Amino acid sequence: MQSRKERAVGKFLEGYNCAQSVVVAFCEDLGIEEDLALKIACGFGGGMGGQGEVCGALSGAIMVIGAKYGRGNGDDKAKKGITYGKTRELMERFSAKHGTYICRQLLGGCDLTTGQGQGLFKEQDLLIKTCRACVEDAVGILEEILQDPGQ
Repeated sequence: MQSRKERAVGKFLEGYNCAQSVVVAFCEDLGIEEDLALKIACGFGGGMGGQGEVCGALSGAIMVIGAKYGRGNGDDKAKKGITYGKTRELMERFSAKHGTYICRQLLGGCDLTTGQGQGLFKEQDLLIKTCRACVEDAVGILEEILQDPGQ
């Protein structure tokens, strides 16, 4: 059986974006259909639609936190606080490891909205050199947060 990291990286290398790859790795745990997860997470890749904002792998992990701990209809308001706390922990730990959680900074200033930036992304093999590690680390940190017996 594949680990969540292996599943996420496998999906990523198949051509799905960073956010999709992270969410898909947790579908079984959350009882979410893979196709729906892929669709929901699709716009978050490349730092929100390729805009270079919050790393898509991190956004995918935040979606998983929301699916597990978030406040739904009729839920106690305290669930929002739990979700926010786990989200902050995720972001802080990811940033401590990578120096930031902003996609364009992780990519050394590469602007994915331009042809030149997309070319640089490919030339420097940032998909493998940077993004793959972000997917792996987002999954790893998320696994630790989800195992926290506090919630």
